[in-house]
Order: sequence, then structure tokens, then C-alpha cells
Amino acid sequence: MNNFTKFLYAFIIFIVFTISISFGQCPPSTWSLNVTINPDQYPEETSFYVLNLGGDTIFQGGPFENIVDYQPQYISSCVPIDSFILVLKDEYGDGMAGSLWGGNDGSVYIEQCGDTIWQLDTPDFGYEIYDTIYTSGCPPPAPIYGCMDENFLEFLPVATVDTGMCVTPKLFGCTDSLAFNYDSTANIDEYIDSCAHELELTDLAGNGWAGSTLKLYQATNIVPPFNYEDIGTYTLIDGFDTTFFINLAADYPVKAVFEITQQSDFTAVQCGFSLYSEDYVAIDIEGGFVNPIPPFLPIMAEPYCGNTCIERTYGCIDSLAVNYNDTVNTDDETCYYNPGCTNPIYLEYNALYDYDDGSCATLVAYGCMDSTAFNYDPLANVELPGSCIAVVEGCMDDGAFNYNINANVDDGSCIPLIFGCIEPSAFNYCDTCNTDNGSCIDVVNGCMDSLALNYNPLANVDNGSCILPLAGCTDVTAVNYNVNANIPDSSCYYESGCYATVPYYIPNACFEWVIDIDPYCCDDSWDNTCYDLYNYCQDGWSGPVSVDMYKRTKYIPYPNPTRDYVNFTELVDVLVIDNLGKNHKLYKNTKRIKLDKGINYIKVSNNKLSFTTIIIVQ
Repeated sequence: MNNFTKFLYAFIIFIVFTISISFGQCPPSTWSLNVTINPDQYPEETSFYVLNLGGDTIFQGGPFENIVDYQPQYISSCVPIDSFILVLKDEYGDGMAGSLWGGNDGSVYIEQCGDTIWQLDTPDFGYEIYDTIYTSGCPPPAPIYGCMDENFLEFLPVATVDTGMCVTPKLFGCTDSLAFNYDSTANIDEYIDSCAHELELTDLAGNGWAGSTLKLYQATNIVPPFNYEDIGTYTLIDGFDTTFFINLAADYPVKAVFEITQQSDFTAVQCGFSLYSEDYVAIDIEGGFVNPIPPFLPIMAEPYCGNTCIERTYGCIDSLAVNYNDTVNTDDETCYYNPGCTNPIYLEYNALYDYDDGSCATLVAYGCMDSTAFNYDPLANVELPGSCIAVVEGCMDDGAFNYNINANVDDGSCIPLIFGCIEPSAFNYCDTCNTDNGSCIDVVNGCMDSLALNYNPLANVDNGSCILPLAGCTDVTAVNYNVNANIPDSSCYYESGCYATVPYYIPNACFEWVIDIDPYCCDDSWDNTCYDLYNYCQDGWSGPVSVDMYKRTKYIPYPNPTRDYVNFTELVDVLVIDNLGKNHKLYKNTKRIKLDKGINYIKVSNNKLSFTTIIIVQ
């Protein structure tokens, strides 16, 4: 049953229930007149009377003593169609205007046949208020058309007139195509009729419900009249939570009523509860100011216990298999029947095994297992057919005259040979050799000087063609490019790319350092300051530099004089020196320092530059 269908059934049930109350609880020619009193914080002051025009009391209520402030009161009576006088009284004389004393105003509603025929418009009515009310007969309930045969899908439980619209017979079974017991012919799930539910009571403060209780009822009919049965009254004595286990029938409405007392009036907001089964949460009210339990109002729910569909569980379901699992219902093709070693690189391997049980132990070692063979392997455990080699004795010296290429055991019978070039026209002709070894070398003319650029290591006759090396700059982009050089060296130097006319080329470490820390020397003009910086680098960066050099590199401190702090445009090291010339304090890698009042001597250092100056603190 989907959510919309459940809502539709619930709405129809509510209408039928309301109409049945109007017609089913009063004698003929009378109808129920319902008075709802929502008192303020002084319920003991409020009372009411309903009189006929002759002054006789038909029914009354109040004063409402021994109830919790604001607790709603419901009073009903069966009356004929007539005119009546309502008298509403307040003992104190402020009506039901609780807002006058820091509380909430009360209200009064009179209903008949589901309609409000009178309500209190002015809570501050003084000691009493009179008014005339008129009653009328409720119209008979409208017929509800539908299928009244519960064996059909179209069955409507609240129908009162059968329309003959029963078309589809119910075929019970599991309609979940993913379930183990899915029935493709079923058109309605077979639901579980009852199951265990957990009723959990909670308290946000952890000190129990302190007088509050929860009453639980369940209907004995699915449609009105519901005939609710009292299941029990529950409370949390102490602590943050407690749980009760209750068996409830599925689909039969459940009603929970949260009742509070004067004792628990201010702590009831801490209470919460939930009612749930393994498959479904029927009610969940966590409590607190955001989601409190409404007191005295029925909280309706419908238990659900799931259906008979069985979830698929996977494993081996063949009872003949070694890994048969009787707790699963769906085969996953993992059954095996002959476990053993399934890895062919082990001796224990057998192609008939269908599952590796970890019994593989001995790695296969292939080789010749014949101890008389030339290549016998004592570590081998598997003989390779045709792998053994027979022993063949003979001369194994491939430089001997009688060398036997097939021999594998030398028997000392080798006859030495004299190899050499026996070609008279060869460069290395040997007149004492008796066996040509193919070592004859042809005459090769060329440069035989190993220092020459065109040295030919293959030449054996020098023909005077040697070209000696000449080192120099071979880079055509260099200033000192040497067209005659044939061996590049490190003598090349280049233009610096500066806009200004500069006296040096690169590479030059000090020159490159100067134009890096003082771009003016490269972009504008190479002046005396640039020479000073260059010489300072050449001298090994020893001693302080002039303030002018620092101005150019933009490391001058500012402001000067100052009130307390001195700033630098770049990160520098600053050494503060006292009046006696002793080091006072060192600041590392900073752009700002704070100085004492008076005259301060500071030594500023950055990028191998340093200078000393005076800072005046006013």
C-alpha cells in the first residue's frame, strides 16, 4: 500500500469516524454539543453553564481544579434542535485573560456536527458573559461507494455501498523482484500481522519524567468504531532513557496520549518518545523546545511489521559441496568439491582440484635427476624429459689444435697451435705462425698523433695529415668569438643586455651582483655608486658601505626622527648599539623595529651590504 493510498484511507476513516460520533452517540432527534475549554494559568477560576430558555441547566463544567495549567477540557451533551443560553464565568473577574499576568489567554469553542457554532472572541470578559447559541440537526452521512469484497484489490474498508467495482482478485505473495521468494503472479504483498515494537522514553535532562506519563492504546477495528484497548501507562522513573517491548498488530491504529501534572508542568518539555519495529518507525518525537510532545492530545500512528518477502543471501547451496552453507538461499557459484593445491608451480598441484586449500608446499625444481649425467642437479625434483647430457671426454681448449667442440670433460689431450697472420702483404705478417687465425690487418694510412683532432686509431701508417687542436671561444653570439678555434673553452663572454653603458661583460659574479641589487646601474647609468658596489664585492664585502649605496638599494630606515618604530622597505638584519659602543639587541629578517627614546646607533645588513646610522627617537 503506497503513501497516497494510506492517506486516502485515513481521510475517509476520519470522515466516517466524525459522522459516526455525531449520529451514533446520541438518542434520536438529539445531536452532540461539544464544549472545548482551553483555560489560562488559572483554571480553578473558570466555569460555564448551558441553559435552556426556561433557565434550566442542560449541562455545565468547572471550576476546573486540580488540573495542570492550560490543560484542555472537553465536555459533551446530547441536545435537541433549539436555542440555548451560554453562561461563561470567572471567579476573579479578569475573564480568561492570562496574558494580563504574564501567561497566555484561554479560549472556548462550541462545536456541533464538526462545525464551530460559537467561540470566545474577548478573553477579558470580566466576571461573566452571556450569549445565545442555536443548534441544528446534523445531515445524514453520505454513502461511500466502493468495492466491499476484501478478496479484491479494489476493496475499500470504509465503503457502505457496493458499486460492483471489484475487478482484480488478490493474489498474495512477494512482489519484490529482488527477493528470494519473489512471486511473479502475485499482485499484493502478504504482510506480517503483528510484531514486537520498542517503546523508548527519553529525557534530555537525565532525571526522569518527574510525574509525566504516556498512555498507549490500540484499536481493535481498522475502521470506525475503532474500539481502542488500553495497552498500558508508561513513564521514565530516572535517567536519560528506558525501553519497553510491546507486541502490536500491524495496520491497526495506535493512539498515544502524553499526560502531565502540576509537578511535571515545567519539565515536560524535556520528555521525548519513539515507537518502532524492526522495519518501521511509527512515532518519533525527540522532545525539547523545537519538537516537544503536545500534552493531552492524541498522537496517532499505524504500526507496520513488514511483509513475507525474504532477502536473498548468497553462498554455496549444494549439499554435496565441501563449502555447503545451509544458512543461505541463493547460489553464487562458489561451490567446490575437490580442494587441494591448484598452483602448477608446486609439486602438490593436481589439475583435478577445483579450490586451493593452501596445501601447496614444495616448489617445483626442474632439472636432470640422473647422477651419472654431466648436468646432474641434486636439487631437482622433477625430471625434464631429454634434459640430461651424457659425459663426453676430449680436448676442451678451443685454442688447441685438436679442440673437440662436443667434449664436456677435458682429458688432457690438447695440442697447442701457433696462431697468427700468414699473409705476407698484411701489416702484421707473422713468419713464425703456422695456423692462420684471421688476424691479418690491412695497411691503413692516416693521422696517428693521438693529440690531433683527426687522430685515426685505426691507422697503422702515418700519412702526415694530422690537424692539431686550437682552444678558444666557438660561440658565434659571444663578444670574443674565435673563428679559428676548433675546441670550445670557457673563455666566452657576452653583452649584459643593460640599457646603460657598462664597463663589464658577463659572466662576472660581482658585476651581475651589482645590477641585481641596484637595477639603476643597468637600466640608467653606471655611476660612482655602481663602481663602489663593484669594488665592495671585489674586496670580499668587507666593512660597511656608504649611506648613498643604501639609498640606491632602498634599504634606508624611515621615519627619522621617529616616536618609537622604524620601518625598512625590505627584510634586513638590524643590530642596535648603545652609547658605549656595545651591542644592545639584534633583530633578524625584519621590516620593523621599536627603539628607546633618545639617540640610537643601528647597523643595518642585507644581501651582503651593511651600514651604520643614527636614529633619533623623540
